[in-house]
Amino acid sequence: MIPSIHQQGSSTLGLLRYLYGKGTHEEHVDPHLVASFDHLAPDPGRDPSATKKDLAHLLDQPLHLLDADQRPEQHVWHCSVRAAPDDPILADDQWADIARRIVAATGIDPGDGAGCRWAAVRHADDHIHIIATLVREDGRRPDHHRSGKRAQVEARLIEADYDLHHVAPGDGTAAKRTTSAERHKADRLGWDRAPREELRETVRRAVAGAASTNEFLDRLKDAGLLVRTRVLPSGDLKGYTVALPGDRNGDKEPIYYAGSTLAPDLSLPRIQARFTTDSTPPGIADSERPERSTASSAPTAARRTTAHAAWAAVLVLDHSTDDGAAAAQIAAAGEVLDALAKTSALHTRGELRQAAWEFERASRSHTRAEFRHAQDLRRAARDLVYSGPAFGRGEDGAGTAMVLDTLIFLAIAAAHWHAQRQHAQQAEAARRAAAHLRAAYQQAAAEPLMVLRERGRHIAPSLRHHHATTVRAALPGLAETVLAEPGWDALAATLADATQAGHNPQALLAEAAARRELGTADSISDVLVWRLRRMADLPAYAPAPESTRASRLTDRQAVAPHLTAPPASRAPRR
Repeated sequence: MIPSIHQQGSSTLGLLRYLYGKGTHEEHVDPHLVASFDHLAPDPGRDPSATKKDLAHLLDQPLHLLDADQRPEQHVWHCSVRAAPDDPILADDQWADIARRIVAATGIDPGDGAGCRWAAVRHADDHIHIIATLVREDGRRPDHHRSGKRAQVEARLIEADYDLHHVAPGDGTAAKRTTSAERHKADRLGWDRAPREELRETVRRAVAGAASTNEFLDRLKDAGLLVRTRVLPSGDLKGYTVALPGDRNGDKEPIYYAGSTLAPDLSLPRIQARFTTDSTPPGIADSERPERSTASSAPTAARRTTAHAAWAAVLVLDHSTDDGAAAAQIAAAGEVLDALAKTSALHTRGELRQAAWEFERASRSHTRAEFRHAQDLRRAARDLVYSGPAFGRGEDGAGTAMVLDTLIFLAIAAAHWHAQRQHAQQAEAARRAAAHLRAAYQQAAAEPLMVLRERGRHIAPSLRHHHATTVRAALPGLAETVLAEPGWDALAATLADATQAGHNPQALLAEAAARRELGTADSISDVLVWRLRRMADLPAYAPAPESTRASRLTDRQAVAPHLTAPPASRAPRR
């Protein structure tokens, strides 16, 4: 149940004409009154003898009892109350009860016998509109301060009483909703989304990994947006506005949106706060930064780097007591998702775009993000942007699967962190993002896991038995589950690769399992595959050459390395 308090107006009759009209797209069906302040108000929708002027005159009577200079100009209060898409269709008497509860909770008609006059109009199955005159019967103004928050509190109670979908309470950090006029305009012009939504996503992508204000503004222009900047007399930049070239007003002029109106964290000062803590050594030109690699392996390298940075962020969320550091990791994770969606292969792009769109809500709360703690993730986002698009095949595709496996855990950790702090909307958004990341992972991981499973099935039976013994020794509580999973073949191939690379597979496997819980994994063996390949720096995509297939290895060649030689030295694991 979502109540929305709209901007106050000056014409009761004007609003009634809209509520009882056909709507801009003939969407108003059977508009009629479901409740009013006295239960006796005329209904222009179903009473042929009643008119909208009659209802407007009745609602405005207290206003005309005041002297003209005492009448408030903006005297029309308007609240819409909408059910969730999966809620059942409510009857008129149920909506009437909901209307009375909302006007009582907001102070419009608190039940003291002298409240404001109001009426509730229904012109669709899923919502009502409440209109009221902001002068009480006793001539005083109503106490409707913070009516929006009070309506939200009552809506939570209504949801429980009517067994409706529970909407997570807001905290004032959400982006402004797209208006119905903006949605209708988008439909009329054949656009998939309203300009506000398109601009918000484009601006967020421009922020991802950007290291300076100039770079951010250049990215906006490169994305095809119209950009205006405001400069102070001192020469310092004050703010920016953006517009879509095709979004114009009645005078054919572009409609500009300030960053802060797209989302609270897209104001220029909030964006610049991400840049001031960049630890890139001074004196290095932007074009000389190593992140601008254009080598063919750059997308793969960027994804592997991102996986390491994302795992470090998971550990911060799990163990850090510094909320500012944790909030920064979550916000920077949003940049990574924006960058990944921008550079992903076509078959994963849709789900990644949805994951980034959902996680946008999770990246913003009242906790101040201290971005100096999240520069590894921000640089990872930059790596992704400048490494270019991944093709989704071979090592590129496997690298995408590896980073998505880690980002799923990061989204889950973010949801848990927010839930602990009663950030209900953010926690729910992070969980939705995790669901889209899982879907993207299934698409990205299909080919590389198939290759690894094929290799694992061709390993000599005695060697497979040896790796099964390793799993039982390293994971005594999970071994039988792992060995029964379809992914066991891929894990066997990975253990063989780790052995040949000079690692102790049992110690490596135990460490991989201990790094974080595995209970939320759809496939424990698949998660362990990517953890092992990341920790041991093994190729993510590793088909066996015909001349050296695992099936031709002897037990002695494959098993001896970890029995006769210590693990090879390697870079510290993260």
